Amino acid sequence: MLGGTGIYVIFLGYALGLSLAAPPGPVNAVITNESLKSVLHGASVGAGAMTADFVFLVLLYYGRVAIPPWAYKYLYIFGAFFLIYLAFSIARSRMPSKSRTGNYFVGFSMGITNPFQILWWVTVGLFMIERLSYLSVSGFFLGIVTWIIVYPTAINRIGKNYQAPLKIFSVIVLIIFSIIMFYEASMQFL
Repeated sequence: MLGGTGIYVIFLGYALGLSLAAPPGPVNAVITNESLKSVLHGASVGAGAMTADFVFLVLLYYGRVAIPPWAYKYLYIFGAFFLIYLAFSIARSRMPSKSRTGNYFVGFSMGITNPFQILWWVTVGLFMIERLSYLSVSGFFLGIVTWIIVYPTAINRIGKNYQAPLKIFSVIVLIIFSIIMFYEASMQFL
């Protein structure tokens, strides 16, 4: 384990949490769209994705590599179809769930099938588990919680003036990620 004070290790975990939560991607595209309805709608998508992170943490901690490599291509295909469905739903202004609970499950299913999130956990997450202390894990989830509260709040406050461009952005991000996932899956079948 890396040495250092507790605050230093918590901060490292916090930065890692933000590194997973903040980049543009399919989860943030849906958070953006749902945050236009309410902060809680957007935050519930993020909370679902954070639960997927917790599942990965537990699986990786106890199993180190819980998902066999042959399963990735199927996760990619499933995830790609799911992203296309979400993009179509956003474009038609009909998200699959109108409730915060439904949005939680959308966020969870996106997080648990997202190959980038899986890859992050198998690489950076493994480093965090094996090289940093348990304090880094608390900082990690604190970073995610910060993002899933601050980002939906900001979008809800300023995003209503830019609702159409934000929806277009969300649809484009979801389609791009679905294409990448289809490509990655096709490369594994070769």
